[in-house]
Amino acid sequence: MTVLHQRPGLLLRILPPGLYAGRASKLVERSVLAYSRMWLVFVSGVFEPLFYLVAFQIGFGRLVDEVTGPDGRPMSYVAFVAPALLASSAMNGAIFDSTFNVFFKFRYAKTYEAMLATPIGPLDIAVGEISWAVLRGGIYAVAFFGVMLAMGLVASPWAVLLIPIALLVAFAFAAIGMACATFLRSPSQFDFIQLAVMPMFLFSTTFYPLTVYPGPIRVLVQCFPLYHGVELMRELSVGALNPGMLGHLAYLVALAVFGVWAAARRLTHLLLR
Repeated sequence: MTVLHQRPGLLLRILPPGLYAGRASKLVERSVLAYSRMWLVFVSGVFEPLFYLVAFQIGFGRLVDEVTGPDGRPMSYVAFVAPALLASSAMNGAIFDSTFNVFFKFRYAKTYEAMLATPIGPLDIAVGEISWAVLRGGIYAVAFFGVMLAMGLVASPWAVLLIPIALLVAFAFAAIGMACATFLRSPSQFDFIQLAVMPMFLFSTTFYPLTVYPGPIRVLVQCFPLYHGVELMRELSVGALNPGMLGHLAYLVALAVFGVWAAARRLTHLLLR
């Protein structure tokens, strides 16, 4: 068992998929039980993007009537912003659990060290924690998508794919967030997480198109993970399908895979050294 714990890649090849998924699911079950006593904290994450959307609907949206959509046709400003806020909602829901909660369990509660006394290994821990973060981000996304439907901001049948894309966005950020959390040594260093998340939220074409930026800044914005989620969702929301969407998908998938690998590797190094 020690050999398997030290080599997550070998664990994936040897264990039956059902057994491996079962081990990781125990961490999801633990998180569900923990949040059942803190449901208000969980639900509060739904309201932040909703407040933004309502503010644009009754405030700024009255000043900016229409903007050019991804298909070149005019669309309301609120409909332009809504898919971006959906992507941001998935990101924020995933980031919180995969950074702060992981940091507390790892540095203070020593939860993972206790788990390693069972058949659970570092890769199980990484997959389980990331799965819970994706679930949380997905719940936020479903709630927000329901609000978009109620407000008449869904213009294409392809918009049904916004939920799977939101799960992918949550997966990518949860995986990278967990890997980053293993490098933090004190709560004050969470300022670095906010320093990364807030500019992405503001500048990843969330509130205005990429064309407003000068050339060099435009290249930088296109490196942001949230930008790819926003553009993908915005194009699906109006049915503007194009080959460039495959690039957005590939970026997010690659980020998710790298994040899972990095998180498992870091946990293996820190917990089994």
